[in-house]
Amino acid sequence: MIEIKNLKKDFGPKHVLKNVNLNIPKGETTVILGGSGSGKSTLIKCLIGLEEVTDGHILVNGKDITKIHSEMKLAAIRRRFGYLFQEGALFDSMSVGENVTFGLKYLTDVPEKDYPKIIKEKLALVGLREDVAQLNPSELSGGMKKRVSLARVLAIGPEVILYDEPTTGLDPIMSDIISDLIIDLKNKLGVTSVVITHDMHSAFKIADHIAFLYEGNILLYGTAEDFKKTDNPYVKQFVNGSSHGPIQMKLMKE
Repeated sequence: MIEIKNLKKDFGPKHVLKNVNLNIPKGETTVILGGSGSGKSTLIKCLIGLEEVTDGHILVNGKDITKIHSEMKLAAIRRRFGYLFQEGALFDSMSVGENVTFGLKYLTDVPEKDYPKIIKEKLALVGLREDVAQLNPSELSGGMKKRVSLARVLAIGPEVILYDEPTTGLDPIMSDIISDLIIDLKNKLGVTSVVITHDMHSAFKIADHIAFLYEGNILLYGTAEDFKKTDNPYVKQFVNGSSHGPIQMKLMKE
């Protein structure tokens, strides 16, 4: 569904993405692993046109979005994407129900009379009761906030969901619930998922494919089994969570 070719992104003299090539298959979950500063978030922003690429191509269903300069046409592409922010980004001044339908007002022509039905359906998809719609975000736990944020993403009917560190800040049990939810939505809705994370347990559980991004390059692309068996010292150190290895040695030299 998404094809990234020779993608480069510079911020002044800093080369954040150096030469990224990646295929993201339709209806599957692709996990992008990498440490802080590896370029994960920049890559996601390039995918939806929030960052202009320095060079290379991003094809969405065969259309090169890096060549689209019309804001209207680019907006039409963006509507096919849903973005789950790391912190949820719910509006505190709105109820849960108002948060869920926020995108419907600005991105769709869905009439307001259909909002209650959509709120109920999307909350149910993420495992929440209908009466949660009356609460304010301040009354929700961290896990509930993540699920409400996801219900808001689902309300606009995206073809692709981009998850930015979906398990960050959650306890192990809630992290596993969110991972199960990502799998469940893929199976029920057939959505294409791109997940940025450094949570190895979640990555191995949800991924059809994994890409390891290190210093702006993809060092390894494969399945969870490929990552468990790899001999690449950088990937191996990251997967094992060890403080001893080439990554640590490089940090010490810097």
